Amino acid sequence: MKRLGLFLLVVSQLLGCGQRPANSDAFSVREISQIVARMTDVMVHDVTNPPLAARFFAYASLAGYEVLAQTDSTCRSFHGVLNGYPLLEKPTDLGPHSVRLSALLALLETARKLQPSGKLLEPVQARLLDSCHRAGFSDQILANSVQYAQRISKQILAYAKADRYNRISNYPRYAPKETEGTWYPTPPGFFAPVEPYFNTVRAFTLDTCNQFKPLPPTLFSSVKSSAFYRLMQDVYAEKLPEPHREIAAFWDCNPFALQDNGHLLVGMKKISPGAHWMGITGLACEQAKVSFAKALKIHAVVAVGLTDGFICCWDEKYRSNRIRPETAVRKYLDPAWKPFLQTPPFPEYLSGHSTISAAAATILTHYLGENFRYTDTVEERFGLRSRRYGSFQEAAIEAGISRFYGGIHFMDAIEQGREQGLNVGAWVIESVEKKKLRGLISKRPERLSLSTPRRYVAPRLTFAATH
Repeated sequence: MKRLGLFLLVVSQLLGCGQRPANSDAFSVREISQIVARMTDVMVHDVTNPPLAARFFAYASLAGYEVLAQTDSTCRSFHGVLNGYPLLEKPTDLGPHSVRLSALLALLETARKLQPSGKLLEPVQARLLDSCHRAGFSDQILANSVQYAQRISKQILAYAKADRYNRISNYPRYAPKETEGTWYPTPPGFFAPVEPYFNTVRAFTLDTCNQFKPLPPTLFSSVKSSAFYRLMQDVYAEKLPEPHREIAAFWDCNPFALQDNGHLLVGMKKISPGAHWMGITGLACEQAKVSFAKALKIHAVVAVGLTDGFICCWDEKYRSNRIRPETAVRKYLDPAWKPFLQTPPFPEYLSGHSTISAAAATILTHYLGENFRYTDTVEERFGLRSRRYGSFQEAAIEAGISRFYGGIHFMDAIEQGREQGLNVGAWVIESVEKKKLRGLISKRPERLSLSTPRRYVAPRLTFAATH
C-alpha cells in the first residue's frame, strides 16, 4: 500500500500541476516523457523482463504516433513499413477533439491494456483529463479525445495480439542442458531462463530473427592455453577501480536483482535496459526541442529498434547457450569469486545491453545528430548520479563495457553484441526512413579497450538515399 501511495503521489506531482490552454498545442514532449516514465514504474512494479518491456514500449508508442499520422501531414503511418502493420481505420464520427491529447491517451490506453498491472496507469489518465478540464477543455472535446484514443489503441492491440507472443506459453518449458560450457541458473535466485522463445515473436522490421547472426562465440575450453580460458582470466583479473564500479552500477538495469540479507533474500527492483534508453530518448528530445510529433516518432522508432534488437540477441543467446562468467570462473579458477553485478537469468552470448544500446544509439544519432552532448539523469530518481556523454554512441559503448566490469559477460559477447546492435539500428532506419546508412554496418566487430571507454570515438554516420 505504501508503494501504491507513493506511485499516486508521483503521478499527481508530474501530471496534475500547471494550467494548460484548451488546444492541442498545450502538450509538449515532456508529457510523452512523463507517461513513458510511468510505464517504467509499472514495469518495475511487475518485474517486467527486458525483451517484454521493449515490446510494451513499442506498441504503446506506435498507438500514440498513429493518432498524429492520421491528422498531421508531416507524419507518415507505419502501414506498409513495419511487418504486418495494418491500415488503421480513422474515426470520423466523433467531432472536435484534441489531437495531441488523443495521442497521449492512446499511448496510455495501450500500455494500460498490455501491462499486467496496467490499472496503475488509470490514475495517470484521470489526472491528465482533470488537468485539461481545469484548463478549459470542454467535456465534449475530452470525451471525443478519449474515444479517438480508444479506437486507435484497439487496432494497435489487435496488431500486438497477432505477433505470436501469446503463443510462447504453449511451448515446452526450457530446460538447461547441464553440459560442460553451457548456461545454468546462477545464485542467489537461480531463476528460470527468461524468454527462451522470444525469437518466435514477429519482428517489426527484420526479415528473420537470425538476419544479423553474429560470429560463433569463442569455443568453450577448460584448457589453460585456450582462448576461452583467457576470456575467463580477463574477467577474473579485473580489479574494478572506482570509475569502473560507477560505470557498472550506472548501467546495471537488472530487474531480477536480489539482495542477500542473511536469512532473507530481498528483491531490488530496477528498470530494464530498454527503459533506460527510452528515458534517454525523452530527455534528448526535450533538450533538442523537437516537435511533439517528431518526439513521438523517435520514441516509437527507438522502441521498435529495442524490440528487434532483443529478438536478434535472444535468438543467439539460446542457440549458443554459453556459460556465464560466474559459473565458469567459480568452477575453473576460484570457487569463492563473485561478480560485481548480479548475473541475469539467461545465457551469456550475446550481451543484450551491448546489442540494444548500439541499436538505440544508432537510431537516436540519425534523428538528433552525431555529437549530441547530454546528461543522463534517467536513474537519478532511483538513487544513481547522472553521467555526461558526448554522443549516444559513447553511451552505448560504455553500456556494453559495463557488463565486463560487472563480471557478467566475456569480451567477445560485448564486441559481437555491439556489432549486431549497429546492424539492427541501421536496418531499422533504412526500413523506416528508406535511407541507406553507409560506413556503419561493418564486417568485423570493433575491438573495445578494457580501459574506461569515455575517449572512444564513435564511427561517423553518413546517409545516402536508396534508389
